[in-house]
Amino acid sequence: QVRVLESGGGWVQTGGSLTLSCTVAGLTYGRCLMGWFRQAPGKELEGVAAIDADDRSNYADSVKDRFTISWDHVKNTLYLQMNSLKPEDTAMYYCAANQAIYSFGTSPSLRQQRFDSWGQGTQVTVSS
Repeated sequence: QVRVLESGGGWVQTGGSLTLSCTVAGLTYGRCLMGWFRQAPGKELEGVAAIDADDRSNYADSVKDRFTISWDHVKNTLYLQMNSLKPEDTAMYYCAANQAIYSFGTSPSLRQQRFDSWGQGTQVTVSS
């Protein structure tokens, strides 16, 4: 059973930066499909970034060139570096994983249905 725990959320002004962390426990093979999702009040859950075990990454158009997803295999921690933050980035951010998926052999999916292990979320608030 994979367990994920997010941290690093907080309040930041427009244009600022934050780094979210997600510690991952219970991985049998050390790597798998992992991703970050977010949900703003009154909106649907949105895939933000994903990375597979081959280090292929994929980003939502709204965050491309501003956010970077990465994996530290020593610390078993997934990161989301967020730069040039905007008020529309305000949301609860969730870390997710699927141990059964190593790679699709192409750009990793941002569909929530592809992920089966979820964290409790960490709040990010960007003020204008």
